[in-house]
Amino acid sequence: MTQHAHFEIDLPASLCLALAGYDWQQQTIGHSDAGVFKLAAGGKPTLFLKTEVSGDFAELPDEIVRLRWLGSQGIPCPEVIVYETHAGHNWLLMSAVAGRDLVSQQSEPGEAIAIMAEALRRLHALDIAACPFDHRLGQRIAVAKARADAGEVDEVDEDDFDDERLGQTAQQVFEQLMARRPVSETLVVTHGDASMPNFIADGGRFTGFIDCSRLGVADLHQDLALACWSIQYNLGEEWVAPFLALYGLPEADANKLSYYQLLDEFF
Repeated sequence: MTQHAHFEIDLPASLCLALAGYDWQQQTIGHSDAGVFKLAAGGKPTLFLKTEVSGDFAELPDEIVRLRWLGSQGIPCPEVIVYETHAGHNWLLMSAVAGRDLVSQQSEPGEAIAIMAEALRRLHALDIAACPFDHRLGQRIAVAKARADAGEVDEVDEDDFDDERLGQTAQQVFEQLMARRPVSETLVVTHGDASMPNFIADGGRFTGFIDCSRLGVADLHQDLALACWSIQYNLGEEWVAPFLALYGLPEADANKLSYYQLLDEFF
């Protein structure tokens, strides 16, 4: 059992050795179910460690394969250093991406939305035929149903629903998801959780994506929907339209934007 300032962690032996001498700082920004720690030591590279309970809905096994694939496509993201399962938990040790996320660094709004738009255009330009991760609606709705059906183990947090859905059950929201399903998809390689904390920048320049466990081929509105929600939440609604214009889709489908925000309630 490794002890740190305010917590104890049962680390795998290999990580105990690799992380000796590092100072730990728990990260709280973002909505991942995993515990995230920033690790720093003089004269050593900064690292990040993520951990989660192993199980059917664990995200780290998905993240490692997506990070490796994304890096192979020339899109900057963390490098996987160690991945292990130990004592009922998954552990992922990664390199740090230079810079800070767009919320923590309190970027000027115009600069932040420009960074997001450029990064998403670059990601969405990848060849979907080369991407092995299928996140089209049929697949994602099936996962959403499994998570809703697992409500007894809190896989869907009904207390964390957006304001317009607070007080509804996961099953009620799932019925809306089925009733409102779009008839077509404009497929690209999506990040899957394109909120501001998952874009890293340094000196006004995009330096990488993080939290990539949901990356896959899906409708481009998957990313635009969560980006727009995050921009409205962090910067204000007045920055949503300029972001969409910078991305190149000023007339984004409002129904799809709303639908993919609804889908996100299950993840």
